Amino acid sequence: MAAIALRNSQIHHLAKRHNWASENPGVILVFCIVFIVGVGVIALFAYRKWMARKARMASYEVEETK
Repeated sequence: MAAIALRNSQIHHLAKRHNWASENPGVILVFCIVFIVGVGVIALFAYRKWMARKARMASYEVEETK
């Protein structure tokens, strides 16, 4: 009988689920803030590259033919 009880407690220990995110809301908040800042930095870098390319394209002289 003790072997069955031991086996049941081992199975319960393996199958036990807990919500890590609800236990550590501060860590999740930091992850979200870091993600938002990272996306913002990448978007700023891409925007500046796009504007530089747009300015470079606009600086080409175009001859009009009549």
